[in-house]
Amino acid sequence: MNLYKSIILYTVSILLFSGCVRSPSPKEETAIDATLPIVTLTQHGTVVDMTAIGFEWKSITDPRVQGIYIYKASPDGDKGLGSLEYYTTIKGRFSTHYVDSDVQPSSTYHYAFKTFSKDAEGKSSKLIIVTSKKVLESVSWIHAQTGMPRSAKIIWRPHNNEIVESYIIERSTLEDEDWEKLATVEGRLSAEYIDQDLKDNYVYKYRIRAKTYNGIISSPSATVKVVTKALPLGVSNIQASNNLAKKIKVTWSPTTAKDFDLYYVYRAAKLDGQYKLVATLHNPVYMDEDIKQDGKSYFYRVSVVDKDGLESEHDAVSVQGMSLVKLNPPAVFNASLDGNKIEIVWGRSDPRTKSYIIRRTQKQGWFDKKVEEYKNLTQRRFIDNRIVDNATYTYVIYAVDANGIVSEPSIEIKLKTKESDKLIDAEQTPVDANPNAGKVSSQQSTTSSVVAPTEDLDMSGL
Repeated sequence: MNLYKSIILYTVSILLFSGCVRSPSPKEETAIDATLPIVTLTQHGTVVDMTAIGFEWKSITDPRVQGIYIYKASPDGDKGLGSLEYYTTIKGRFSTHYVDSDVQPSSTYHYAFKTFSKDAEGKSSKLIIVTSKKVLESVSWIHAQTGMPRSAKIIWRPHNNEIVESYIIERSTLEDEDWEKLATVEGRLSAEYIDQDLKDNYVYKYRIRAKTYNGIISSPSATVKVVTKALPLGVSNIQASNNLAKKIKVTWSPTTAKDFDLYYVYRAAKLDGQYKLVATLHNPVYMDEDIKQDGKSYFYRVSVVDKDGLESEHDAVSVQGMSLVKLNPPAVFNASLDGNKIEIVWGRSDPRTKSYIIRRTQKQGWFDKKVEEYKNLTQRRFIDNRIVDNATYTYVIYAVDANGIVSEPSIEIKLKTKESDKLIDAEQTPVDANPNAGKVSSQQSTTSSVVAPTEDLDMSGL
């Protein structure tokens, strides 16, 4: 057992036998009896600690003695017996030990003792000058691992004093220089602490105090500084397309981060909308093919994520992309009914146009309706020779580009043929020859996506 530990245990034993009583106290005018015994310390009569000083004196056998007065001078007081003030009383002559626990480390105190009887006081003992021990030193070596993601690792050499029970970790910052108690690490042989949930690219300072079994706390260790890892730099030159059919291509310049792991791509319908993660990529290009509409726009943000999971800031930069818009509808120049034909002429109003679609609707009466579509037309003139009297014809023209995107419809063209002047002689038709004769059909005849025979169409160019 080392000397320091022996002193601590001895001090504790002294406390167990101390008989400190603060009454009676010395009177202002008391007779001095020189025959009363003088308190004399033993050979090792003082035991010094950091926060306590113990005394041991020789036994007092004089039955007249009722106790001992203790006088004390604080470290900043005057020296000498004249500066001492009454401090406390030991009641009874049988006590031979006292511990003063109101002591600061590395401080010098003056003491004196007097016996007292019922009517008098004895002479003062010799002036006793005692200096408390220095504060327990902290660990001799401390190191911090810097550049960690949102954390700091502190390691130290375990204290060589066996009475150390734990370590107190303290932390401060450049903004707040006051030290705060961060954590307690139990065990003298413990040598590591990891501080987590820290700010990115931020400076922290750490130090350690050792704590003994009897509650003595050491002076602080040397201070170490930690700078947490910075977020990776964001992407630059981010662009989004607006000329692709039903998709948007997003590109950006490759990152130069050495510990790059992934790109995160976010998408929102509005600039200030809620951005959702839609892709994690290794390459600096994203093809958004989940678009069903022409001319649909989205806003995109891209971030860089490193191998520690730190993500760059990306909220400040958004780019808008759009799928290819629909074509402009054809502009109708002329539509005319000339005898037994209808002629329609239109112009190309969008340079992307590759072909045209005409939707033709023929309607006779209330129920007879037929719809036909003519696709892949490359000319801008349509002549319809398949017309009948007393019918209404409606035409709508669409433009189509190389991607198959169909424009909105042109203006609706509606023409009505003349009424027939032929009369049907019902008497000339045998009744049995047509059982439905004289009845009006309620069935509608509809045909779609039917290309008219070439002999019925005149598709000569303008």
